[in-house]
Amino acid sequence: MNKSVSFFTIGCRLNQAETAILQQAFEQEGFTYVNFGQTSDLVVVNTCTVTENGDAETRKVVNRIRRENPQAQIALVGCQAQTQKEKLLDMPGVSWVVGNEIKMELPRFLLEHLNEPGVFTPRIQRKSFTIPVAGIDKTHTRANLKIQDGCDYFCSYCEIPFARGLARSRVFDDLVHEAGILAQAGHKELVLTGINVGTYSYEDKNITDVIAVLENVPGLERIRISSIEATTFPRDLLAFMAKDRKLCRFLHISLQSGSDKILELMNRKYTINEFADFLNLAYTQVQDICLGTDVIVGFPGETDSDFDDTFEFMKSLPFTYFHVFSYSDRDHARSRKLPGKVDKETIKKRNQVLRNLSQQKRKKYLNNQIGKVEYVLFEHNKKGLWQGHTDTFVHVKVDTDLNLYNRIVPVELVNINDQFMTGKIL
Repeated sequence: MNKSVSFFTIGCRLNQAETAILQQAFEQEGFTYVNFGQTSDLVVVNTCTVTENGDAETRKVVNRIRRENPQAQIALVGCQAQTQKEKLLDMPGVSWVVGNEIKMELPRFLLEHLNEPGVFTPRIQRKSFTIPVAGIDKTHTRANLKIQDGCDYFCSYCEIPFARGLARSRVFDDLVHEAGILAQAGHKELVLTGINVGTYSYEDKNITDVIAVLENVPGLERIRISSIEATTFPRDLLAFMAKDRKLCRFLHISLQSGSDKILELMNRKYTINEFADFLNLAYTQVQDICLGTDVIVGFPGETDSDFDDTFEFMKSLPFTYFHVFSYSDRDHARSRKLPGKVDKETIKKRNQVLRNLSQQKRKKYLNNQIGKVEYVLFEHNKKGLWQGHTDTFVHVKVDTDLNLYNRIVPVELVNINDQFMTGKIL
């Protein structure tokens, strides 16, 4: 085997985790890894279909590959591949469309089907899984650890259960084994990833057990939980987070709307009062915790009054930032059939209003960090400044001649500059 392969990842942290695993797996099969944008024999595009922006991004990437690397064979894999199948194969230059059920077996699969372009999207099985190759990330200091996949919730706007299948969890000993390999490879921080990580359940183990066992992995200094549902987060973990130095003081908890009417239409599992109770509990129990969220604007039936309720609700809570998404119909989501569609101009305006509020929230949070000493994991040097993140995910830059790559050092936070802070090494 003397073929080269490059990758492009669209979408969530779970996709990033899987791409890192695939990179290692292809190398084990004899492929030579090259950076995306360089000439390669094969380009693997890990797709996303959460929003129409993900769909559009796939088309842009494929066009770019055909323009810059016209001899390359293209494999589109993942969520959009699972749900849109033949439509993707019609794109010029695309050889294979491979769904999520066999995506992680892609190197072996493509070697067996090098001369058989086509669509390969078998039904996703609901069973516990293992991952034979560790997802060592050669381009980032932190690594993602996939512990779960799929979702049973069927929120009305979401087609993830159709793209990823129903909820299933990774074999406990298997994830512990990979965590050890990642730490030995130099990754000081691991991010627990999945579609609905709080629902992790393997035999008698849950997410609390996952965090407890990772505490004892030699060389691992930080454990970060990626996006999680408030209804699935064990409340006893808040006290643990408050006193532990490994479990990062960071929670990204999806809200989606601050209107009970809209939450019910979305088929969410909580009321705004229940959500507020949890967020305020986290804020009071964990000092300086970073609290992020997702919100969708323009869901069918969202009136000006509903949006005002969302704005006031989000303004009142101790969020650090929001990710704001404009609603778009998805082919497999029930919400596409709901009445009361919101026009695009109104959606755009509501999106900007919440983005402005998010910027205000983040600035307030960063202002409150001035003068504090936090430990920063430094990741890279850019334009003469070393950059990294605190456990609360504050982006920090320092001016120093020291080599800080992949080191965790105490830094006094001295000033804010837009979305990051400047600091002084102690």
